[in-house]
Amino acid sequence: MDGSRKEEEEDSMFTNISLADDIDRSSKILYPRQKSLLPKMMNADMDAVDAENQVELEEKTRLINQVLELQHTLEDLSARVDAVKEENLKLKSENQVLGQYIENLMSASSVFQTTDTKSKRK
Repeated sequence: MDGSRKEEEEDSMFTNISLADDIDRSSKILYPRQKSLLPKMMNADMDAVDAENQVELEEKTRLINQVLELQHTLEDLSARVDAVKEENLKLKSENQVLGQYIENLMSASSVFQTTDTKSKRK
């Protein structure tokens, strides 16, 4: 092999990336070039797989968002239940106080006193 042929073969296998300060060819860094391992016919299959993966990814994203939304709704409902329980306890306490107050008023009033029916008939 002559030098130029070897250099062309080397160029087809590597991607040359030049350093900013160096201009001559000897100072370029060589990185392996990625070769397509699949025939073009399989590339169409890969596109179909990529499309399927994209659909799956979108579905997963949609489900994750739905789960997060449901979690937030559950948290809101739980907070609401706690608030209602608290309000219920408060109202029960107020009802007991009012019930006791009404009983005290009734016992102090002569209108609600029991009367002896025998003493009134005599």
